[in-house]
Amino acid sequence: MSDPALELLRAAVDSAGWIDDPASMMPYLHEWRGRFEGGALAVVRPNSTEGVAALVQAARRGRIQIVPQGGNTGLVGGSIAYPGERAIVLSLQRLNRVREIDPLNYTATVEAGCVLAKVQAAAEEADRLFPLSLGSEGSATIGGLISTNAGGIMTIRYGNMRELVLGIEAVLADGRIWNGLRRLRKDNTGYDLKQLFIGGEGSLGIVTAAVLKLFPRPRQIETAFVAISSPADALALLSRLRTATGDALSGFELIPRMALDFALRHVAGTVDPLADAHPWYVLTEATAGMQGDWLREALASALAEAAEAGLVRDATLADSEARRKALWFVREAIVEAQRFEGGSIKHDVSVPVGNIPELIERASKAVSAVLPGIRPIPFGHVGDGNIHFNLTQPEGADSAAYLARWEEFNRIVHAIVLSLGGSVSAEHGIGRFKRDEMRTIKTAVELDLMRRIKQALDPEDLMNPGVLLPD
Repeated sequence: MSDPALELLRAAVDSAGWIDDPASMMPYLHEWRGRFEGGALAVVRPNSTEGVAALVQAARRGRIQIVPQGGNTGLVGGSIAYPGERAIVLSLQRLNRVREIDPLNYTATVEAGCVLAKVQAAAEEADRLFPLSLGSEGSATIGGLISTNAGGIMTIRYGNMRELVLGIEAVLADGRIWNGLRRLRKDNTGYDLKQLFIGGEGSLGIVTAAVLKLFPRPRQIETAFVAISSPADALALLSRLRTATGDALSGFELIPRMALDFALRHVAGTVDPLADAHPWYVLTEATAGMQGDWLREALASALAEAAEAGLVRDATLADSEARRKALWFVREAIVEAQRFEGGSIKHDVSVPVGNIPELIERASKAVSAVLPGIRPIPFGHVGDGNIHFNLTQPEGADSAAYLARWEEFNRIVHAIVLSLGGSVSAEHGIGRFKRDEMRTIKTAVELDLMRRIKQALDPEDLMNPGVLLPD
């Protein structure tokens, strides 16, 4: 504490808000997947927006970089401080209040450190739905989800986080507090400033609270696990089901047989939903806000017609909440199961929905030509064009040597994605991991505009430096 700047920071928080013991700091300095390790002068944990502002002002005076962090569930190193830099990690975990649920306006005003599951539960208590849903919802926080523009399994119906935020409160790089917590659906008064911070990964300021959209809580939820022959058949089925249900689909997940085999082999409690093995599957769900049986009847009828047309090889429709949860458990188990098969090189990519079959075919052939025996696992949110195109190492291969080729396979897969008009980051963000690729992803004009915005809002480059923009 001989550093005057650190003493100013220390004075801005209470005793529970200051961590400088190396062992206690450790969880804040490591990405959970193990790809990034950081270092920091301290971890600070303010418990109010005013506290965040005081810390930012103190850090600015001391020329100390600030790395905002939520639940530290990110996958691209966007909330990990660079080792050796003069930086602090600013954790928002203590800003965790649900400030207001407004059922008439269908909004929730929550602080950035609120865990997603807590927001979902608060909405449900008010007979409303907050629809963002993903595997880390028990630890991911609202501020981090906003800063990375997170997606999830219900994006097809409700959109990414960008579509679910009406207003935000943020602390700017100069320490001022911007209160943009507006609950309006219509506000045509110039630039939509909140959009600068959604997906900004903390590089322009720190989101401290948000107004989120709520929706009617579903009275009907119908879930089906469907066997198909190919990704092309999945898209044909998607079109049929959207029409048959009145566009009530809230999830549409593609699963290859190999991924299901991984889950059955390695994750306790998984059960094959169908009697026979098939090359591909779709897990789909439809919801409606009114009671009745019409949605189940519509979904069952559409699946029967699709079977007659040769699109569906087999299907099961969940007949209880327990059965529904079991089907989704199989889908979530795919993520965990891959690590038991050795090294996995992961790609979070998206293309226009109609290009998904071509992406899977071309990318699978391309990586197999470079490394025979590699095991592509393309799965995920095919309804919104987002495929998690993961590559499991060949059986018996050396994991370390395989993972050392991550950038090589990135180039192969990403080149195909971009040729199909896609994105190399569908919902995980850019962070440190993909920032150098921004040179090929974005045009010179786009990068120039992004740098101008960064310079205008954070001229000293103290807010999460090193993310998004290449040097």
